[in-house]
Amino acid sequence: MSTAHPSPNPHPNPHYARLGGHEPIVRLVDAFYRAMDTLPEAAAIRAMHEPDLRATKSVLVSYLSEWMGGPKLYTPSRGAPALRRRHQPFAIDGAARDAWMLCMRQALQEVCTDDALRAELDAAFFKVADFIRNTEDGGHTRPHPGRPRALQPEVVAAPHRSQP
Repeated sequence: MSTAHPSPNPHPNPHYARLGGHEPIVRLVDAFYRAMDTLPEAAAIRAMHEPDLRATKSVLVSYLSEWMGGPKLYTPSRGAPALRRRHQPFAIDGAARDAWMLCMRQALQEVCTDDALRAELDAAFFKVADFIRNTEDGGHTRPHPGRPRALQPEVVAAPHRSQP
């Protein structure tokens, strides 16, 4: 009787390899910021960035590389992503999220030829973009969806239901 265990998958997120590695991520980031520079719907989110995007592009390439299952380029130099905290200085509402997604969808369309992968990445990017949203559409602060109750005593948790 064999007691061998299957070896763990060294790349639990295969998106990096499926997209084609580092160069397609660089092209994705370039296409993303090109869309942000040209789409009128993205003017408000483009204004949240510095005029020179070289450093921002480099950070996004390193983040996406790691996030998609490639080499760990982000955390060794910048620490844990803490995306919501890093974006806290900006009012990010549903319109900003949607503008960001419009740019990313255009970039994905340009760079990712695999329809299934593009759909998977679109869904994953939307989750992240929505998580970063910190402002309700009316301008009120949106509570952090992952904060412990002690930091949000006014929030009443919904009762847990085991069955529908």
